[in-house]
Amino acid sequence: MLDDVLEKKGALHDKKDEEILFLSVKKPAVFEILIQRYQTPFLNKVRGILGNREEVEDIVQETFVKIYLNAARFKVQEGASFKSWGYKILLNTTFSHYQKLKKDDGALLRVEKEIYEAFPEKIDDTETYDYVASIISRMPEQLGRALKLHFLDGMPQKEIAALERISISAVKTRIYRAKREFKKVNKDLTNN
Repeated sequence: MLDDVLEKKGALHDKKDEEILFLSVKKPAVFEILIQRYQTPFLNKVRGILGNREEVEDIVQETFVKIYLNAARFKVQEGASFKSWGYKILLNTTFSHYQKLKKDDGALLRVEKEIYEAFPEKIDDTETYDYVASIISRMPEQLGRALKLHFLDGMPQKEIAALERISISAVKTRIYRAKREFKKVNKDLTNN
């Protein structure tokens, strides 16, 4: 049976991440496709936050375990995708490790303050990017897109500037305004 799944994996490579995730709940071997798709980008993201530390691979492995264990809880929503959900789990896992490292050995790690400020305090390891993406989808399109590209997709400001055909300073201004708008929309949602 496992051989059948592995044989069919070639045909599964064309499926969306969300479809692969749902299939992996019943056929765990299929989850390997998501690992192949995201392992290198996840490693790069964690290295970008923590530097080239030995914990990087452990953090990515722990992230994949959390994604798999919570696969049944993932729900497809407009403006939210598996990719954003997976990256949120990755970032939460990374920041948990960062806090532990900081507490354990006083490690001085450079983590951009912007990353912490972009997300509301109520998001923790058990919540997903779906929540963040749902807030972004309620924001003005231009601001939401800037925030999504920079914080959820991890795109550098220079690349966003080229994509949007605007200056880097205009991107910085959009991101600054988007963070303020994000906090406002989140506050409105949590007060209702």
